[in-house]
Order: sequence, then C-alpha cells, then structure tokens
Amino acid sequence: MGLDYDKVKNWPQPLVTQEYSERDSILYALGLGAAMSNPPAAEDLRYVYEGVAGGELVALPTMSAVLALPHFWMQDPEAGIDWQKILHGEQFLRMHAPMPASGRVRSQCRIEEIYDKGADKGAVLIQTRDLIDDVTGTLIATIGASVFMRGNGGFGGKSEGAPKPHTLPADRAPDATLDLQTRPEMAAIYRLSGDYNPLHVDGVVANNAGFPVPILHGMATYGVAGRAIIKLLCAHDASRLRVLNCRFANPVFPGETIRTEVWHQGEGIAGFRCKVVERDLIVLNNGYVEFSS
Repeated sequence: MGLDYDKVKNWPQPLVTQEYSERDSILYALGLGAAMSNPPAAEDLRYVYEGVAGGELVALPTMSAVLALPHFWMQDPEAGIDWQKILHGEQFLRMHAPMPASGRVRSQCRIEEIYDKGADKGAVLIQTRDLIDDVTGTLIATIGASVFMRGNGGFGGKSEGAPKPHTLPADRAPDATLDLQTRPEMAAIYRLSGDYNPLHVDGVVANNAGFPVPILHGMATYGVAGRAIIKLLCAHDASRLRVLNCRFANPVFPGETIRTEVWHQGEGIAGFRCKVVERDLIVLNNGYVEFSS
C-alpha cells in the first residue's frame, strides 16, 4: 500500500524510561553466550560476575541497543504500515560513554527519513534514538536502524540518500577471525532481555514462518559480533568500542558457530562480516567498526 509520508515521518514518539540492574546486564551477556566455559574465561567473567577480582561488573556496549526501546508503533493501523512485511535491515551504534552495568536510562525515537524504492520493492525507514543516563544526563549511545518495509513503496518519495553499506576488501583475506559457538538454548535466554517474539522459541511459529526450528534473534547475532570485535580489536576492553554498524543478511540457528572476520582499514577503523561456519553462510555483512587505541 502507499505510505502517508508526512504522517509516518512525524509519528509521535513517546519518551521511554527504563531502570535496569546488574542482573539484567548479566542476563544479556549470558544471552550472547558469554562465560560458556567452566571456569569462564577471565575476559568473559567481567560480564557475568559482579564480584570479579580487580574490577567491577562490565556491561557489554551492545546492550544499549535493547534498553528503553520504543513501543512497536509500526503495528498501529493508523500508521498505514504493512508491518507483517517489515524487515530489520541494518543496525547502527555509536558509543559516547561506557555502558553502566545498572541505572536508569531514557530515549526517544525519531524518524530520520523514509526512502521510496518503488511499489514493487518497498520503502526504507531510518530511525535513531539517543540513550541518555536519566540521572546524570550523560549521553551513552546513539542507536539507529534501517527498516525495510516491503509493502509500502510507491508513495512518491525520494529514492536516494539512505546510508550506503560499508565496503569490505575483496582482494585479500581477513586480517583476523574468531569463532564463537552459540548454544541451543541461547534464544530462550536472550529473549529475557526484551524481545519476546515467539519466532525465536516456538517451533510451530518457526515452521509457519518457513524455518525448520526457531531462529536466533538478529540482535543476538549482532551482540555476538560485538563480543568478537571487542576480543579481536579492543584487547578485551569493552570501553574501547566506539562504532558498530552492520547489515543483516541471514538468520542463525541456535547451536551454530558464528565466525567473525575482520579487515583493518585504517587507524582505529575496521570492516567485518560474520558467517555461520556449519553452512558457510554470511549472516552479518558490510560491518564497520571504530575503536580507540
């Protein structure tokens, strides 16, 4: 269906506030497969144990993307969006300060732009939000996403201007790789961080959607990539991650191995992609990272 550009572009977005605890930070890390070994690796223990020797519990920076989320406004019939045909296309994250392990945060979604790709293709909506410490006023992160709305093209809007995917080197092998094993129960744990879509836990729902078994949340795959990037580029120091952007390509089945491949592309800059080892299938592509030395 055609889209009412002005209505959607100016859709009212409420301010969302959320309190979270160290338990939530631990649960998020467990949902990304951190600390799976026994004993846990020292670099993972800091994400799941509040009594870690020589320091404090550390929250993974990608957790900022799941806090103070806006409600699913696209499902409102007044928006005129064919919400059952939307796809999460890309994820963007810029960290401005370390992610606190507990606290109260606020954010307010804003629609940056909507691009018309034609009635036969759909539309691309870009939305962003700032995650702010509600007590100190500190800007923690800017989080963005592109949403591909397959049923809403042809409304007469501009077609160009959306963020271009980051280009990865095609002429050389990656400079570093890391395999991280997911677990069969990982989606059931990750959903407790706020995404309760039954597609990730109910076999009947997954079958109806065309999958043999429930799939891992795309944002869980994104979080696993973040863990790998921190290990490969940030010397296990989560506070050094500055930017983590990527494009979603294919789903992961819980229990598969995610291989993150990294290319150095400048001082404090890298490109990456992730693939499922068992199927040799790219699941995250056109990744872009900025990190501090």
